[in-house]
Amino acid sequence: MHIERLLLAPRDWVPNNPTIPVRVYRGLRLADGSVPDATAFEAMFDANGWPPDWRGSVYDYHHYHSSAHEVLGVYAGSARLLLGGPGGEAVRVEAGDALMLPAGTGHCRLEADSAFRVVGAYPTGQEWDVLREAPDAATRARILGLPVPPRDPVDGTAF
Repeated sequence: MHIERLLLAPRDWVPNNPTIPVRVYRGLRLADGSVPDATAFEAMFDANGWPPDWRGSVYDYHHYHSSAHEVLGVYAGSARLLLGGPGGEAVRVEAGDALMLPAGTGHCRLEADSAFRVVGAYPTGQEWDVLREAPDAATRARILGLPVPPRDPVDGTAF
C-alpha cells in the first residue's frame, strides 16, 4: 500500500481543510492478495472506528461535508474524481484504493466506468451533511472545530 497526502488550500467557494491532508491509499490488498470487496472495506473501516454508512458512487457535483470526515473505499471499477473544488486536483482511483477526505474537502466524480462503486464511512459519532455553497462563519467554525479522527480508517494507527 502506498499513501499520497494532499493538503488543499481553499479554492473558489470550497473551504477544504487547512490542517488535515487528504489521504489517498493506493493498492490495498487482503492477505490473499485480492482487492477488498465492499464487505472487507466495511469491516476494515468499522474495526478502526469508522462505521460504514452506505454503498454507491460519488456525486457528480462539487460538494463537501462540514460535520464529518469521510472515507471512501473503492471496491469495484475506476473513476476520476476532482478533489478540492473547481480547478482542484484530479485523482484517478480504482478498485483497491481508498480516500480519507477531511471535513471541508470538496469532491465530485468527473467520470467513472459502469462498475465504479464505493463504500462510505465516517468516524463514530459524526453525522455527515452535504454542502454545495460557500461556507458561512458557522460552517467554517464547524469544520475547524471537528476533532481529528482518533484512528486512521485503513490501518488503525493514531492520526
